[in-house]
Amino acid sequence: MTPPRPPLGPPRSRFVSAADVARLAGVSRSAVSRAFTPGAHVSEQARARILEAAEELGYRVNRLARTLHQERSDLVGVVGGNFSNPYISAQLDALSKALHAHRLQCLLMNGTGGVAEDLKRLLDYRVRTVVLLSGAAPDALIRLCAQNGARMVLINRPRPPKGARADLILADSARGGRLAAERLTRAGCRNVAVVISGSRTSAKIDRAEAFCSEMALRGIPVTRWVDGPNSYETGAEAARVLLQGTGIDGIFGVTDEIALGVLNTARFELGLRVPEDLSVIGFDDAPISGWSSHALTTVSQSLEDLTRATMEAIALPAEAAPMLYEVPVRLVERGSVRAPLSP
Repeated sequence: MTPPRPPLGPPRSRFVSAADVARLAGVSRSAVSRAFTPGAHVSEQARARILEAAEELGYRVNRLARTLHQERSDLVGVVGGNFSNPYISAQLDALSKALHAHRLQCLLMNGTGGVAEDLKRLLDYRVRTVVLLSGAAPDALIRLCAQNGARMVLINRPRPPKGARADLILADSARGGRLAAERLTRAGCRNVAVVISGSRTSAKIDRAEAFCSEMALRGIPVTRWVDGPNSYETGAEAARVLLQGTGIDGIFGVTDEIALGVLNTARFELGLRVPEDLSVIGFDDAPISGWSSHALTTVSQSLEDLTRATMEAIALPAEAAPMLYEVPVRLVERGSVRAPLSP
């Protein structure tokens, strides 16, 4: 009986190393490194032997090790939260695809450890940039990034302290709030509410304050709901309370997730007709909002624009001056707000 052939290469209890490839190919360790470095010189004959050995052993280049010898890494850290939010999920999807297209790698933290802890863990991997989707970044954390050669990009986050080295990407939240107020007013709504949630981030507050200010100019009172997290359930609970005999005929949810909770609870639990009995408008333009079962009228902050601005910030040199990117918003008409009244 023929004895079984011994397995090729080193035991699988450890990673295949460049030294393993060098031994099998009969070349130096440095030749292996050059073979996998674009533009580095190695003879075609040696390269062929190295690639054949690497294929046989299942060798993969250790990108983390290479980072130690590079001026800037290809790692981008992303700190987020509430990934169940349909807009955040779409934002992460768009950003990860853009990073992949630029041959950059994404390290994702879900925020459960707190922004400070997540940021420090990302810096342990020598990320080139930290993108913050949730929470706030005090000056000490921004300074820590700069001390480690990493840029910080804040998306719809509170403005950093003056002089802080952080790029800021902001949708025009105030204009979005005014657009929502104008549209509900044109629909004939005269008893309205805004659902902000208890997670009062600067962007959500700006949307709500602009909405209330615009309504005040038009002489229309606004009921505020400020309880609960930024979630579908918060919108649902707000609808159950706000729509019990109050005569409210228009609601602005400061995110689509909140607005969808209002819309579906009004329709399927409270028996109201949308938009005939109640007009609902959101903010974000998450892909789910365009589904025919929802048809949510909303204020859109373009994912394409946000992603483009984020990638521009990531591409900046580490020492470049901080940049401010302002993303315009627009009203997307669907079917959750009554048609405008005739002039």
